[in-house]
Parts: sequence; C-alpha cells; structure tokens
Amino acid sequence: MSHPGAAQGRGTALVTGASRGIGRALAVALGAEGFDVAVHYRGSEAGAQETARLCREYGVQAATLQADLTDPAQARALVRAAHLSFRGSGLAVLVNNVGNYVNRPLLDTTDAEWAEMLGSNLTATFATCQEAAPLLSARGWGRIVNLGYAGASLNVARPGIVPYVIAKAGVLQLSRSLAVVLAGTGVSVNVVSPGVIETSVSQPLAQIPAGRPGTVPELVQAALAFVRASDYLTGQELEVAGGWNL
Repeated sequence: MSHPGAAQGRGTALVTGASRGIGRALAVALGAEGFDVAVHYRGSEAGAQETARLCREYGVQAATLQADLTDPAQARALVRAAHLSFRGSGLAVLVNNVGNYVNRPLLDTTDAEWAEMLGSNLTATFATCQEAAPLLSARGWGRIVNLGYAGASLNVARPGIVPYVIAKAGVLQLSRSLAVVLAGTGVSVNVVSPGVIETSVSQPLAQIPAGRPGTVPELVQAALAFVRASDYLTGQELEVAGGWNL
C-alpha cells in the first residue's frame, strides 16, 4: 500500500549502501511501506539487484544506482538520478546509511582511512542532503533519516575510532541544522544512531545494559518511525543502543 503521508503519490525512497545488511533491510522495509525504491551501491551490483528484487515483491518499483559517495559530485548525481528513476514518483525519502567503519589506533590511522571515514560518513551525507532538500521542499512532503552512532554526541575520547566518531558527530550537527532550515516545509530531518548491532564489527556486550546487541529489525523500526511521523518531529536523534553510554 502507498504511504498515507507521501504527497503527490507514494514517492521514491533512496537508501544509500543498500546492497546488503542494514541498508538492504531499510530498503525492503520502505518497499513494504509502498515507496518505490532506489537502491544505491558502490561495488556490489549483484547484492543491489537482490535488494531490488526483494523490494519488488511488495508490488513497488525498484532500481539500482551505482555511485562512490565519497565524491560529492557522484553523491549529488545519485540523488538526481533517484528523483528521476520512476515516472511521476519523485524523491520522497532519503536514508543515508552508507558509511565506512575502521577500528584503528589513533596514531596508526592512515590519511586514506581518515579521508574514507569522513568522506563516506559525513561528506556523502552533506552532499545528498543538500541535493535532496529542494526536491523534497518542492514536493511539500519529505523525510530524511541519517544514520549516526550512539554516543557520538557525548564528546568523550574514542581513541580507536576517532575519524568515525568525528564524522558521526558531524552528521548529528548537520541534521539538526538542516531540520531548522527545512522546518515548516513538510520535510523532517532526523537521526537514528545504532549502538552495537548484531552486524557490528565490534561486540562489547559487557558494556551494554541490555546484555545483547540490537537486531537489524529493531534499527529498521526506529527509522520507519521517523518516516511515518509528522514533520513536526524533526531534528531528533533516536539511539538504538540498549542503554549503552547512558
């Protein structure tokens, strides 16, 4: 069924990094909500095609789009391509899921790793959001959901993942600022911040009050909550972390 909030038809949802894992789950869930889905990938075309196939099982259209989002020009072009992918649909939802993660001692972090983590997590989000904002505003309805990192706003030392945490703190600041800019246009901007998820590289379960990692469906439900909510709910961060960092 089409999503009741999407103006001018159900619209297109663009999910970055959607060839597998959390990105695939987000894309398929949005297809189940009735959105046509633009499935972004960087290297795994086969994975993206499988995600698109799963989306189409819900009776929606799905297309795969390739881009290296560390290049802002490609990130912007991706948004434009998603907007034009399905006749009469147009961009309605942007989910910025893509973002590399490297756990490396600070003094051993290479320039390339620094650039990749900031580029894939922060610069990509900036470019896609900036390109999507006028399209969603013109529609009069839109949802931007950016993936953060639980605890990034605490400003405490994270010596093993410094560029990653800097990037995710930047995503939070970017999202809040964009929420203010777009307030009143029908477009909301929010952040879902996972802690330790079942797919996470690091699993410090002893630090999690809930005693377990979060599941991918739990993370997806948090993102869908922002998609379904009124645009009056904007500029917020929802941590899916089982009490971690509290």
